Amino acid sequence: MSGVRTVLVLSHPVRPEALEASAAVLVMLQDAGVRPLLLTIAGTVIPGCEGVEQVSDEGARAALPEVELVVVLGGDGTVLRAAELVHGTDVPLLGINLGHVGFLAETEPEDLAMTVQQVVDRQYTVEERLTLQTELVVDGEVVDRGWALNEVSVEKGSRERMLELVVEVDGRPVSTFGCDGVVMATPTGSTAYAFSAGGPVVWPSVEALLLAPISAHALFARPLVVSPSSVMAVEVLDRNTSDGIMWCDGRRAVAVPRGARIEVTRGEAPVRLARVDSGPFTDRLVAKFRLPVGGWRGAEDGARADGRADGRPQWVDDAAAAASASREMRSRRREDG
Repeated sequence: MSGVRTVLVLSHPVRPEALEASAAVLVMLQDAGVRPLLLTIAGTVIPGCEGVEQVSDEGARAALPEVELVVVLGGDGTVLRAAELVHGTDVPLLGINLGHVGFLAETEPEDLAMTVQQVVDRQYTVEERLTLQTELVVDGEVVDRGWALNEVSVEKGSRERMLELVVEVDGRPVSTFGCDGVVMATPTGSTAYAFSAGGPVVWPSVEALLLAPISAHALFARPLVVSPSSVMAVEVLDRNTSDGIMWCDGRRAVAVPRGARIEVTRGEAPVRLARVDSGPFTDRLVAKFRLPVGGWRGAEDGARADGRADGRPQWVDDAAAAASASREMRSRRREDG
């Protein structure tokens, strides 16, 4: 790796607040002597990025050996897109939440300037998140392999029909039922689709795999938590009148014909997430879901309100001010030079 630090900035391509924040991040990184990279598709919509080096998706993948970190501005979907890019490498992701709940993001937009400064000062740690790998078996032959950070779901292909299947763990059948589908998730994904399916919230540091039926027509259809070394499997029964579909992280879909089998195990390559907040997952859970904790006799709640009477979040002005100050400083350096 060269002596110049390189950070790839990946933004949601449409949300105005994400584009505005990305522009501010690019300026702050440049002024700190950090080389930012930007995907070409984002360069057409982010204001003031003409002087930033831009690369295609393929170019970004090729540049990863030189990349220290990927800063992601958007919601969980944008983080999952970034995970596709870095999967199989050691490059960590740092998400700044500009979506809705944003469990995969590390910080909130009001902390934008502080987060960039922590990146510049290398004041971040990296943790590895367990992933899943999948095999789709048809007539005894593996026809597709995939992976997921959050979850793998096997769902019905026809809206008006249930999907009949057999759930299996470690080579032994657990139950047969009709349902809308089954979600197999990581602890990271336990707050995503699996949570909506009635699964438990599992702390990210716990090594385990989850399985949660979706709207099962059965007396026993409880979510399961199994060993990280277990093999979870779903067989789509031949008696179904339509095929199913498998989704990985809700982004990559594969048709599942009747009689097919899906095996899900722990992935060999984790995804690395950068952290600048040392607070426990409990605090994040409470904040993201806005859980009521009134009456607790512990320390005062450190949560803060962000916003003004005009409805414009304060962080927008803070980011703009930081970018403006950086541009002014850069202009003075040119004049003095």
